[in-house]
This record gives sequence, C-alpha cells and structure tokens, in this order.
Amino acid sequence: QPAAVAPQHCGRIHSRPPLGEMGIDIEAGGRVKSKTRVTSSQNPYIRLLCKLYKFLSRRTDSKFNKVILKRLNMTRKSKAPLSMQKLAKLMAGKDGKIAVVVGTVTDDKRLYEVPKLSVCALRFTETARASIIKAGGECLTFDKLAMRSPLGKGTVLLRGPVKARESERHFGKAPGVPHSSTAPRVRAKGRKFEKARGKRSSRGYKV
Repeated sequence: QPAAVAPQHCGRIHSRPPLGEMGIDIEAGGRVKSKTRVTSSQNPYIRLLCKLYKFLSRRTDSKFNKVILKRLNMTRKSKAPLSMQKLAKLMAGKDGKIAVVVGTVTDDKRLYEVPKLSVCALRFTETARASIIKAGGECLTFDKLAMRSPLGKGTVLLRGPVKARESERHFGKAPGVPHSSTAPRVRAKGRKFEKARGKRSSRGYKV
C-alpha cells in the first residue's frame, strides 16, 4: 500500500517578526521629512556651481558654503536682484571685503558716485558691470570666489529684497479685517471700488 500523504495547508503560514524588527510607532503629526530643494534650472553653469559648492559644503566645516549651496538651489523668485545703490550702502565701512550675492546685481541711476567694490554674483547687468569696473572694482564669479576664499573668509553675504514683489502685497490677513495691511485685489482705486460702508471707518464702520 502507498504511504499516507500528510495533509497540505491551503493558506500561507505567517511568521511574526521578532520584537526588535516591528514597525515604528509614529506620533500624532506623522514623520517629519526634510527634503532639500534641488534646482530645476538647466543652465550648465548653475549646475556646475551646485556641484562645486556641494563638494565644498561636504568637505569643509564652513557654514558659508552650506548657505551658498542652499541659495543656488532656490527658485528664481528667491534669488531677488540687488541694486548698486543698496549694495554700496550695505558695503559702507567694509573695505577690503568681497560682497557676495546669489542673484543679479543691477545698475542704479540714482547712485552718482560708485565706490570701489569687489562683488561676486551670479550675473551682472551690462551697465552695473561697467560702473563697478570704472570705479576700480572687480566683478567675480562663484568659481573664482571658491579659489580665492574657499571657506568664505573676508566676505559679506548679501541678499536682494525677496518680499518686494507686487504679489506679496496681497498675501497675509484678509483685506479689511482688523490690523491687516493686506492690499485687496480690485480692478481700480476709484470711488466706487470697495470704498463703501464696512470697508472704511469714515463711511459708517470698518469690519
């Protein structure tokens, strides 16, 4: 007679994992993910600068390099341009130091006397570059800055006015609520556009 066959299990046998390998208990609010922004720019020069400062921020203890890398990867909106007048004002009394701007340096017709400045920026407008060189200064690129000051010593890190965009006027608390200075989105500033009761304290009351 043939040997008796042992009964087969139709379902799978699930083995419980050891206690140390079980899942983590996530608190309310979930897990905090810190994903660093990577630039979407296809400009090869920006890409190479990101590569260079990624290396410098990893291999040196300089916070300057980490900030430059972060700003190089920022959106175009966050790389606001800086005018020559603002640059000259911020660099007053800082002789011998290099002004560093991760953005564009633009010319300013209101500045009659341009001081001698060493400026490192991603881009200079044609007239801004001409006025810096005419005053005896120099315009540097970030790869030259990395050779001259790899740790960021002797530099002044500056930034353009990021919140100066027109659209920023409309952000914040709702227009009309107490202590709000937010600009409403209206077609015109005329008499009949959002100037009636409830909008102004001089017309009965203000919300």
